[in-house]
Amino acid sequence: MGSILYRSRAPLRIGLAGGGTDVSPYAELYGGAVLNATISLYAHASLELIEEPLVILRAADKQEEARLPALVELPLEEPLLLLRGVYNRIIRDYVKAPLSLRLTTAVDVPPGSGLGTSSTLVVAVIGAFVEALGLPLGEYEIARLAYEIERIELAQKGGRQDQYAATFGGVNFMEFYAEDRVIVNPLRVKSEYLYELEHNLLLYYTATSRSSSAIIEIQQQRVSQGAIESIEASHRLKEEAFRMKEALLKGRIDEIGHILDVGFQHKRKLAEGVSTPLVEEIYEAARRAGATGGKISGAGGGGFMVFYCPGTTRYAVSAALASFEGRFFPYHFVSEGLTTWTVKLSS
Repeated sequence: MGSILYRSRAPLRIGLAGGGTDVSPYAELYGGAVLNATISLYAHASLELIEEPLVILRAADKQEEARLPALVELPLEEPLLLLRGVYNRIIRDYVKAPLSLRLTTAVDVPPGSGLGTSSTLVVAVIGAFVEALGLPLGEYEIARLAYEIERIELAQKGGRQDQYAATFGGVNFMEFYAEDRVIVNPLRVKSEYLYELEHNLLLYYTATSRSSSAIIEIQQQRVSQGAIESIEASHRLKEEAFRMKEALLKGRIDEIGHILDVGFQHKRKLAEGVSTPLVEEIYEAARRAGATGGKISGAGGGGFMVFYCPGTTRYAVSAALASFEGRFFPYHFVSEGLTTWTVKLSS
């Protein structure tokens, strides 16, 4: 008799506008708004229940592994802290007993790259447990659970958009309020508008990764202390999310480059480290080659950037960035969020 694999995948996202306004305490004090879209790059998880009383955790992309005795609570430490955190919460809330398993994960992009990798991975791992155990969790519940595990129990700094993007999928306008209230508004963007955006929006990896936690911690401190520049910048970023929504829905796609550029100018003001000399150099090279705007993805400091290239300027921008060490990632927009399925392996 063969074994059974419970699989899941959750899509990464490109944040188009409003990023940073989903972070505490701004979201609670003023209300945040973010527009993002999921893409064909994923976090993957495969879970197998085993006889041996072990919890075997493995991140195939990072070549990390932990073999632990099957307990009701694993020690919360590296390596594979996120996977341990999900296991502990699932056991505590649903199973109430140790679970012997082998859990293997991988993400299609490097860690610390600004596409929501860690949160998307948490969502994918929860999805594998939902598939294996038949847990009665809806989309909002999965996203909220992922947020609580990563942000509260593991104290990883960050916002709220990534967990909801990964779970729901598609192009979404998200609103964030006090008491962790989140409203996900799926946008019905015409196919031809999305095709044009996909054609003109280049996804570029700077070949640098960073710890988003440190940048976000500075951002949180500045808002908490009432730093006017950071708060005003957040207000403007939120306004850009509404402008982006209107441009997408009405098909004014070439306005998006300008909206991205304005957003990037204000994002720089949130905290030190959002931009770097290398990021600025890449951004200016892209602008000189024809990009009308762009931004750094996620908290900033490195990772991925996006550039809006109208007409046929994507080719000149690609050529202009060839002298840097980064590379472009091909992608498509995808409408499907977290997906789970079961595979029976022959012995």
